[in-house]
Amino acid sequence: MHVMVLGSGVIGVAAAYQLARAGHEVSVLDRQPAAGMETSYANAGEVSPGYSAPWAGPGVPLKAIKWLLMTHRPLVIRPHLDVQMIRWCLSMLRNCTAARYERNKARMVRLAEYSRDCLRELREETGIRYDERMQGTLQLFRTPKQLDGTAADIAILHRYGVAHELLDVAGCIRHEPALAQVKDKFVGGLRLPGDETGDCFQFTQRLAALAAQRGVQFRQGTTIRGLLDDGAQVTGIVTDAGTLKADAYLLALGSHSPLLLRPLGIRIPVYPVKGYSITVPITDASGAPESTVMDETHKVAVTRLGNRIRVGGTAELAGYTLHLHEARRRTLGHVVTDLFPHGGDVSRAEFWCGLRPMTPDGTPILGATRLKRLYLATGHGTLGWTMAAGTACVMADLISGREPEIDLAGLTIERYPNAYC
Repeated sequence: MHVMVLGSGVIGVAAAYQLARAGHEVSVLDRQPAAGMETSYANAGEVSPGYSAPWAGPGVPLKAIKWLLMTHRPLVIRPHLDVQMIRWCLSMLRNCTAARYERNKARMVRLAEYSRDCLRELREETGIRYDERMQGTLQLFRTPKQLDGTAADIAILHRYGVAHELLDVAGCIRHEPALAQVKDKFVGGLRLPGDETGDCFQFTQRLAALAAQRGVQFRQGTTIRGLLDDGAQVTGIVTDAGTLKADAYLLALGSHSPLLLRPLGIRIPVYPVKGYSITVPITDASGAPESTVMDETHKVAVTRLGNRIRVGGTAELAGYTLHLHEARRRTLGHVVTDLFPHGGDVSRAEFWCGLRPMTPDGTPILGATRLKRLYLATGHGTLGWTMAAGTACVMADLISGREPEIDLAGLTIERYPNAYC
């Protein structure tokens, strides 16, 4: 069967590899000149199943107001007339209950844990390397209130058997020795030893090369104009190179996915939430992080990637603009110099932003649609890198007519009753 994958980010490339491995003829379409050039390019570098959680939760509306008033704020809203943004925000607010938070987090952890296992198998099978480390994530708390507020998350981690450690200051320093220089700035942390780190861009590019060796055809520099359908099934893809046809189509275009689906009468609540990063060259390895440190106050991750420090964070609601705001650079620079003052040279940092494809409940959208031959793999938000390998295996199973290895309840478009119009 010929499967056409739309999108060559980490989700699309991983799916293409697994589809080819399953014996399909696979082609990948993307407007960029190479794989991984958009949201997969410079993300925070975390493969964090234990840290998988929806942004919508109890107390978040009040926290959001406080965040908007912070100098180095984790949330930025740039008001403009955008009906989709308003709908998305209202839907997110409806998910800010304890019951929905627990339900959504459980769904996310299920996929993320499976994905980590799939990534390990892929690594063993291919020998792929991408500045990976297996030293866990440390969620760092600057206040006792943050430390005390971990009970709900820890209960869910217990339920799903996710390894974790609640640490005091000394415990945090034991795993991240450079924090000894700033031990007066935090009160403890939650460590998730099963989490990993790695350069998503390196992974995507190298996996694309491995996929090509399996026969995957990458049609980079191809702009997708729209999907053709006859009311029952998708019949082709309109591109700047003409109309292309296949036996099945997998839409993995991140935050751009809903734009192609709306003309077909399919509405998914995926909205672009801009994230920023800086990539800092390490000048003193002993002053740099060993793995990922997540600053709970600023919602910024500081990650070791080889001889670089990747600092990623901020949730900016501003539509599809990729404008780089200097205030966000200052926030990222503040966090890394506050926690790791001697680790790297911030003056030489590369500044970047990308559009995370967020759903209001935090959970991605996987699987078939009401239109035959059309499948979705989008809405992963901040966890595309974390969930990519598992998503790829799920989609390869579904498209091949096999039963996926995990339960997909709550992970498909069917959880949105108004998706079809």
